[in-house]
This record gives sequence, C-alpha cells and structure tokens, in this order.
Amino acid sequence: MSVEWSDDAIMLGARAYGETQALAEVFSRDHGRAAAIVHGGASRRMKPVLQAGNLVRVTWKARTAEQLGFFAPLELIEPHAARVLDDPAALAGLSSAVALIRAGAVERQPYGGIYDALQVLIEAFAEPELWPAIYTRFELGLLADLGYGLDLKECALTGVNDDLAFVSPKSGRAASRSAGEEYADKLLRLPPFLVDPHAPLAPGDVADAFALAGWFLERRVFDRRGEGMPEARRRLIEALGHRGRL
Repeated sequence: MSVEWSDDAIMLGARAYGETQALAEVFSRDHGRAAAIVHGGASRRMKPVLQAGNLVRVTWKARTAEQLGFFAPLELIEPHAARVLDDPAALAGLSSAVALIRAGAVERQPYGGIYDALQVLIEAFAEPELWPAIYTRFELGLLADLGYGLDLKECALTGVNDDLAFVSPKSGRAASRSAGEEYADKLLRLPPFLVDPHAPLAPGDVADAFALAGWFLERRVFDRRGEGMPEARRRLIEALGHRGRL
C-alpha cells in the first residue's frame, strides 16, 4: 500500500541527489517539514523552482510513511525567492527564517502557526521599513509553536498589563516598567511594539526584539539540542545593522 498526500508548501531548500535528481525539503501547513526526491531536480528548468521561499504545490508519494518519498509533481505557485534576490537584507531575512524552521521544527509534524507566520513574513519583504519588526514577531511565534512561548500579557510581579517594559530571562514573563526598573540590568528589554501592534517603532526597538527572541531561541531550543544558533540569523542581524534598520 502506498502513501500519498498533496499540499501547498514553502520551499526550504534543495541539494543535488545523484546526477539528475534533487533532494528537496518543503514546509506545509498540514504536513510540516518534509523531504523527498525530485526527479529531474538538477535541471535548469527546476533549479529556480526549488529556491527557498517559493510557494509550491507538491504531491508526496512513498510506499510507506517511513520511507524517503518523492515529489511528483512539484509545481511553482509563487516565485517569492526571485522577488528578494535584489535586496540583500530581505534575502538574509528569508534565509534566517528558513534556517530556524529547518533546525527547530520536528520533521513531518504540522505547525500551522509557524506556516502562517512565514507566509506573512514573506509577503512583508515588499515593505523594507516594516518587515524587520515583523521578522522578530515571527521568531517569537516560532518559539510559541515549538512549546517555548513567552508570557507577555501582564506583569508577573503586579498582574497589571500597562507599560510592560521588561522580560525575565529565566521565566519568560513580562514585568512593568515600575516593577522592573530596579532590576533593569538583569532583565531583557521588551519593545512596546511586541505587546501593542499600534505602538510606533523607536530606534533600537528591533535590536531589542532580536535580543529577546535570540536569548530564548538559543537557550530553550538550540542549547537543549546541543546545537548552535543558525549562522544565517547572525548574518541577518549584521545586514540590518549595516543598513541602520535595527
């Protein structure tokens, strides 16, 4: 008995597999991260299709669910990758998001929230001044869907939800400015835009959001797996810093 499913998916990447084939990895809403062989994937026609970030329609087939299957067909829906090729920062953002999913998401487990957030992020790359903040929201959403979400609804010390300004590096819970000011040097800064979607972005807010998400990604996800943070994320922060967009 064979196993087969079809879904829209975002390309995570591909590499050569033999002389004419490619081993491609995709991320779909209902089937999560999945890899399979693409016959003819090494051809000139298919290489642009297999670029990370593209939205594709795939049918995964194998004799058993445990086997390495093959994608037949794998068809391009939206060429998102081509749209960021001329923007090094956006390309770095896409590469970082893909690297985090490849490293953090368990294979063949659905993560609907991460998939939807990645779709939003990819569409946001058309807005250079907006997407860095959206990217940091993507990272916090990734943490939540992996089971390590932060509690930013109210102050852990007072129970109020006004003027939240800090996050405990131990508990991941928020603290108000008045309650946390005394311990500010031991807490992580919480940029207002992460708790209030209408809050304006101030200089340094995106950098603080990267620091916040990075602290918990590193300790709650990658350190526990004995892995380091994907290098693509460091390159993204560097690219944004050079352009004054942190």
